[in-house]
Amino acid sequence: MPRQTTGARVRRAAIRSLLTIAATTAVVAVAPGASFADSTKSGTSSEARQETGKAARTNLRNAYASLEPTRRAGRSFSGIASYYGNNVGNKTASGQRFNENAMTAAHRHLPFGTKLKVTHGSRSVVVTINDRGPFIRGRVLDLSKGAARAIGLTSRGVGRVVAEVQ
Repeated sequence: MPRQTTGARVRRAAIRSLLTIAATTAVVAVAPGASFADSTKSGTSSEARQETGKAARTNLRNAYASLEPTRRAGRSFSGIASYYGNNVGNKTASGQRFNENAMTAAHRHLPFGTKLKVTHGSRSVVVTINDRGPFIRGRVLDLSKGAARAIGLTSRGVGRVVAEVQ
């Protein structure tokens, strides 16, 4: 099992406790046009039950989203990047179809849709994160073939890059 950072362990523990709270806490929602007293009767309407489920799911989603680390513009990192282009037509982790000529990249945990300015030598390109990876230790980004071609990374296949969140 890969080593977890302290931040990942803390987030995982917080999510577990939120799920425990959500499982043991009743969420009360009143159907439109009904009073709270009406909703506490033993025969709860199916509309009220549906609203309760929606509210619980929304609250859980919002709680989970607030645990995600904030990505600020200007944050940068550097390391070894590679490119991939053999998955044409397959879906990426974000659900989009992979296009090897698009300016996209894969990162382990940056949110989908994050824009990065990737620089290799004197050439740079702006890519959008739409997949997860790279899954090779020591690499920080997997670029699409189009993005790698734009910065001259295709000849060797890998290279040192500097990436800045836009």
